[in-house]
Amino acid sequence: MQINFSEYRQRRERLMTKIGTGTAIFHSAPPAVMHSDVEYAYRQESDFYYLTGFNEDHAVAVLCPHHPEHKFILFVQPKDLEKEIWTGYRAGVEGAKELYGADEAYPLAELDEKLPQYLEKGDPLYYHFGRNDNFDNKILKHWKRLILTYPRRGTGPTAIADSNFILHPLRMVKSATELEMIRKAMDISVEAHLYAQEIAKPGMYEYEIQAEIERIFHKNGATIAYPSIVASGGNSCILHYINNHRKMEDNDLLLIDAGASYGYYNGDITRTFPINGKFTSEQKTLYNIVLTAQLEAIAQIKQGNPYNLYHETAVKVIVEGLMDLGLLVGDIEEIIKEEKYKPFYMHRTGHWLGLDVHDVGLYKTGEETWHNLKAGQVLTVEPGIYISPYIKPVEGQPEIPEKWKGIGIRIEDDVLVTESGNEVLTAKVPK
Repeated sequence: MQINFSEYRQRRERLMTKIGTGTAIFHSAPPAVMHSDVEYAYRQESDFYYLTGFNEDHAVAVLCPHHPEHKFILFVQPKDLEKEIWTGYRAGVEGAKELYGADEAYPLAELDEKLPQYLEKGDPLYYHFGRNDNFDNKILKHWKRLILTYPRRGTGPTAIADSNFILHPLRMVKSATELEMIRKAMDISVEAHLYAQEIAKPGMYEYEIQAEIERIFHKNGATIAYPSIVASGGNSCILHYINNHRKMEDNDLLLIDAGASYGYYNGDITRTFPINGKFTSEQKTLYNIVLTAQLEAIAQIKQGNPYNLYHETAVKVIVEGLMDLGLLVGDIEEIIKEEKYKPFYMHRTGHWLGLDVHDVGLYKTGEETWHNLKAGQVLTVEPGIYISPYIKPVEGQPEIPEKWKGIGIRIEDDVLVTESGNEVLTAKVPK
């Protein structure tokens, strides 16, 4: 299963209608070093991949809708058989055109020479700063040179605009093919979670569960979407716990936050369950609060609803539940407004999901206006309650009885906004 290259072309064409008379430049992700001269497996920068499908480093893509012939240009590493023996095959200049649909392609070494011809007639220049300092400086140098010669030429980029603000709204709404890829990633994630629930038992180590989850990912042609969290006992109160080295004990809860990445599209599931198959009274009480918060939050995932509504819904349910237990006291509206619940629930209820686990796109415009949900968007719904062994209540709130400490619960599903409401894409994992 893969994205057809005609879809990459359609994405570029949609973006170029937004660019108008401008020129947009995108840079590939650099290789990441694990240690010394050993690199991690390469992962392309998501914007670059979204527009090109090109999965090599040291590459630059230029979109130039105003050029009479070359609308899509790639600068790439040339073929070099000696180097390819060590690091893998390259598409090269010809492959960039034949395989990836570039109207023109050049060796990357010719970027400084060739780029001005694509910039000198366009305005503005679209580029996102902050990912690569050296390349940022290169873009600024080209722009400064063109500004200096603008009076004689009368054309060229007088302004630089951030490409994120025209590209990311396109990425937020998933195509039918993207949704197929996302469903595949989630189906693999579901299989792994189901197996983890089946085999987990007291006496096992967290890393044993992690190994089985990630084995299922790889067996199905996927990789990890993010470092797997397998957190038992008090570790479940650490939001991004990834050591996964504790021996699990009877009466522990096990929180698993793990997702597969398939073709760069990601799943993101969290489940929390008792290792021995039976909740303690305190675990069950807190779990039901989180479950109710999640179900009521999911009910707010509807086209046209403001993004923040489902978070507000989850917070209200959690605060009410903690107040019923005497873990929070006072006026509910004041507790929510002043965020006195934060020692128990310190993160938001979800995020966009897609090519990136925390996918791109605005959540709000200005200080007050939240984004309204649209059909085709995918997001996570993941409320939680975490009562750390080291919890310290805010001023005016009660001390926490020992029986609650060390319990951490999160329940997370991936939800598609539809024309008629929503679809929980990860519903096959029990909760």
